[in-house]
Amino acid sequence: MRVGLIGNPNVGKSTIFNGLTGMRQHTGNWPGKTVAKATGYKVYNGMSYQFEDLPGTYSLLAHSKEEDVTRNFVYFDDYDALIVVCDATALERNLNLVLQVLEITDKVVVCVNLLDEAKKKKIDVDLRKLSLLLGVPVVGAIARDKKGFNDLLDKVKLVSLKKEGYVKINYDNFILKDIKKLEKFIPKNLVNSENVLLRYLASDYDFINAFDYKYKTNLMRNLEAKYIKEDILNGFKSRGINYDDIDTIITETINEKSYSICKRVVKYNKDNYDKKERIIDKYLTNKITGIPIMLCLLFLILWITITLANIPSDFLYEKFFEFEDILYNFLVNIHLPIWFTDMFVHGVYRVLAWVVAVMLPPMAIFFPLFTLLEDFGVLPRIAFNLDKSFEKCSSCGKQALTMVMGFGCNAVGVTGARIIDSPRERLIAIITNSFVPCNGRFPLLISLITMFLVTNNSSGLMRAFILLIFILVGVIVTFIVSKILSNTILKGVPSSFTLELPPYRRPQIGKVLVRSLIDRTLFVLKRAVCVSAPAGLVIWIFSNVAINGVSLLKIFSDFLDPFGKFIGLDGVIIMAFILGFPANEIVIPIMIMGYMSLGMITDMNDLNLLKELFVNNGWTYVTAICVMLFSLFHFPCLTTLVTIKKETGKWKWAFISFIIPLIIGIGLCFIIRLFFIH
Repeated sequence: MRVGLIGNPNVGKSTIFNGLTGMRQHTGNWPGKTVAKATGYKVYNGMSYQFEDLPGTYSLLAHSKEEDVTRNFVYFDDYDALIVVCDATALERNLNLVLQVLEITDKVVVCVNLLDEAKKKKIDVDLRKLSLLLGVPVVGAIARDKKGFNDLLDKVKLVSLKKEGYVKINYDNFILKDIKKLEKFIPKNLVNSENVLLRYLASDYDFINAFDYKYKTNLMRNLEAKYIKEDILNGFKSRGINYDDIDTIITETINEKSYSICKRVVKYNKDNYDKKERIIDKYLTNKITGIPIMLCLLFLILWITITLANIPSDFLYEKFFEFEDILYNFLVNIHLPIWFTDMFVHGVYRVLAWVVAVMLPPMAIFFPLFTLLEDFGVLPRIAFNLDKSFEKCSSCGKQALTMVMGFGCNAVGVTGARIIDSPRERLIAIITNSFVPCNGRFPLLISLITMFLVTNNSSGLMRAFILLIFILVGVIVTFIVSKILSNTILKGVPSSFTLELPPYRRPQIGKVLVRSLIDRTLFVLKRAVCVSAPAGLVIWIFSNVAINGVSLLKIFSDFLDPFGKFIGLDGVIIMAFILGFPANEIVIPIMIMGYMSLGMITDMNDLNLLKELFVNNGWTYVTAICVMLFSLFHFPCLTTLVTIKKETGKWKWAFISFIIPLIIGIGLCFIIRLFFIH
């Protein structure tokens, strides 16, 4: 039995889908999380179910590719039943979509979710009366606790067995009378012809073209050729109805019916049920206090990550390198060639171990904190606060959400850009995502801040504050580059941005940990491991293969040294960033290897000794600032570039994402060097 789950964004569709199928479709307390159709399976009472979790939509008058997926499924796919999920705390708005679906099919079960949230707000919903008024089964549910699922499955089976029909919405009689003139062009017994023609009159041509493709008709060509629409519109004008009013008439008719139903089934026992949320929003979304609060939250997350990450990182580092000796001795004892053993252990394994030890702890701290803010409902408020700034850059407020994802991993930020409807604005978000530092760049930034920009006894708060300043530089550059792209290769005006602010919810700590660690941290780590293993091989070759007694690393570093010093760096630093292309975590170890002329990457846990090594090789605090800026603005890592290619389908956009930050980084380093020279 094939069943589709549809509903407004952020009503719990994916939570119900996960609960029914046992899958882990990504969920979160902000709209737009489901950006592609997901499929899962369930066996219940001897019946096999195939569930389709569809992108959220407020209407079947689609305005984005994701909404197209949902609309086309409802109209054209072969399914046995639909589950339309509603939010019990916002039923009137949700019923608009329910009524539109019922115009197409009555093989529908309405699932009123979030009854626990409604109870907290003293909102009562009469589910039985709602079922009578809609003419289809209505089931109450608390998806997070899997309550109501068995009843939901029973009702799905029930509606799948009945003969398909539809619920008639009483539109303006004048419109319905003229629509009759068009019905001869609609194949009989396919869909509600009245609804299809209303879509045509509302200029939903994408839908009509999809209809013609599905049913092999020529509806669009016939209607346009005979100018029938123009005749009907002239009739509308005689009654004072303008061309653009047809869509409004359809929407208002459904809104009025939704209102009349809700008036009979929803009871508010507390007038100020959302008073606490409005008080919090008064500060979080205020144009004066919203941005400072947002920066304080980011500062707090950075401080916690910086303070706590060192402990597990040191532990992993110690254990991994203890095992390295065991592995090396084992390979020697089985008489493998020394060169192979050295290459595998000191090259491939050591880089892998380094990436995991350095990358895993901060991600395991940052992502849960990030997900807590998401579950609580803060992230959409961040997008709301930054929307005006992005609008001035001819971009989209949702780019703020992808930027925040980039702090954990730029590859995740790139995939997160799917929530942006406009292809042009999605590309802008993808290209500029690497301007915010990922967790892979935090170790370098924090180490250099500690060694060169603060005193030895400075607290983690000061380091976090300076790191926040560098991050703000990245955000400012994001705005500037977004504006430039909007005026050049991605020219256009900002699209309309509608973002529903979700209710504040108490995060589920257990699910947050599972989702952030498995869905995000391990996902990113897996990609990093896949690219760092071959990187370890390349680094070993560069440091151990010699020409006339001089290693390739030394040859290339000396070659790059004049250019490096021209922009405030040196050849070893540039070579470290080049060899660190697969994973930013290994940039500092490669620098140490280059300065000490070692044949393998190594570490200095004592920052005083590391600073001494850097200073002895010509570093000043100006060099440190240039390295930090270059780390902030240089080519994205290999994982991110591969993700960009996958998301955009073209290496062209991956190359643009590579070259733009590189040019900016070189330019800023050169300016800093000139400024301090003079």
